[in-house]
Amino acid sequence: MSATRGHLIDLTPLRESPAFARMWIGSTLSGIGGQLTIVTVMLHVFALTQSTFAVSMIAVAGLVPMILAGLYGGMLADAFDRRHVALIAATVTFASTALLAALTWTGTETIWWLYALSMINSAANSVGMATRTAIVPRLIPRDMLAAASALNGVAFGLTVMAGPALAGMLVFLTGYGWTYTIDVVLMLSMFLGLWTLPTLRPEGEIVRPGLESLKDGWRFLRRAGNIRMQYILDIIAMTFGQPLALFPALGTVILGGGAVTTGLLTAAVAVGTFASSLLSGRVVQYRWHGRGIARAVQAYGASIALFGGVLLIGFLTSSATERTPDVALIVAACVALALSGAADNVSSIYRNTMMQAAVPDAMRGRLQGVFIIVVAGGPRIGALYAGTLATLTALWFPPLLGGFLVIALVALLARRNPRFHAYDAEHPEP
Repeated sequence: MSATRGHLIDLTPLRESPAFARMWIGSTLSGIGGQLTIVTVMLHVFALTQSTFAVSMIAVAGLVPMILAGLYGGMLADAFDRRHVALIAATVTFASTALLAALTWTGTETIWWLYALSMINSAANSVGMATRTAIVPRLIPRDMLAAASALNGVAFGLTVMAGPALAGMLVFLTGYGWTYTIDVVLMLSMFLGLWTLPTLRPEGEIVRPGLESLKDGWRFLRRAGNIRMQYILDIIAMTFGQPLALFPALGTVILGGGAVTTGLLTAAVAVGTFASSLLSGRVVQYRWHGRGIARAVQAYGASIALFGGVLLIGFLTSSATERTPDVALIVAACVALALSGAADNVSSIYRNTMMQAAVPDAMRGRLQGVFIIVVAGGPRIGALYAGTLATLTALWFPPLLGGFLVIALVALLARRNPRFHAYDAEHPEP
């Protein structure tokens, strides 16, 4: 029984830090609400335009504001009381979502309003995410940071699994206005978590937001080989091992099942993230985080290669005229993607812990801003890689090749960076 408990997620941060627990609950509930609005806006835009291109432009329109706001929000978090910065970001998100609901209820919404408010939401969420992540090390001891990252994995898994599914159901049953309104209500939980925090001014030398602050952050990153290496490994994984752009075509061309299969494949990644967080008891006790990141990213590459292998089998065995769902192959593909989600989450636990433990408090916001660029940009580069290569070759080829490329590149970089490989969580160095 004790061995089983040892493998389960460590809830100590929630018990030991009521402030962290309130912020975690608030972030989880508001995250589900945020996913409601993201998916509902996509459905809303399609209903207004009947254009898939118009829907895809939502993500494109929000990318630049998200990157710029992440960078500037990180500078704000390193210059002012982080509690105030997070509250202002949450207020902007709340107001834009409330306006979206009001416009919908009055029937005055247009596609341009949906685009504009989505961009504002994207920017405000970037500021809030960078700031909240920088807050966490001030609320719990350093030896609990890995457990806190695992808890955030649970929150992310719940958000990605529950949010889109609830959005589709609520839009179908109640319409767009009620769905946006429910997000507004869920957003109130974020205020509870942030309002009760103590004053959290950055510790150390403070540089006011601006070009000099940004340069100061980049100079630190140039010296911080361990932090820089984890960024590089994440970009490699997301560039060559991100097959999300292929999912819509797979249900039609190889696996069968259409949109249902696309939904199952997407959910499988979140299931892996959620399950690995629940079973993270031993993971968070491992102290060699550089080694852990490298091995987890390689496991991610192996899972994506396995996914590509499943698609290759489906390609070789599928009929040219019939695309009925192949249940066995769909299950195998979902298992491979769940394994990829689990491996990515383990890597994320170690990467977040390294960021929070090794980076000085006065620099955490700016480094989180840079991390947002990595997280936001990597999957989009990956979509370009997968989509282009699949167009030139076949749907199964990008994940199969990409998975092996991830394994090989990580092995090469780990060998060339022994300091990163030897990173010790008990003696964190950036």
